[in-house]
Amino acid sequence: HALDALGSPIRRQILLELRSRPLTVGELSSRFPISRPAISKHLRLLTDAGLVEPRGEGTRSLYSVRVQGFASVRD
Repeated sequence: HALDALGSPIRRQILLELRSRPLTVGELSSRFPISRPAISKHLRLLTDAGLVEPRGEGTRSLYSVRVQGFASVRD
């Protein structure tokens, strides 16, 4: 499941962006030439794969890398 999520270059780039700090969908979408709904879809796939973790903060969600999710990839 995690390897499938890593198959997309956009999702890999999202993970690279999230390495430095948690970001919102809006912050991520400003860094990519794709729409906010497309970023949300990629984040949903990364979340389902256990690679990204959303955290509610007020009316927005911050997404961060979930290091534990990469254990299956390492194995």
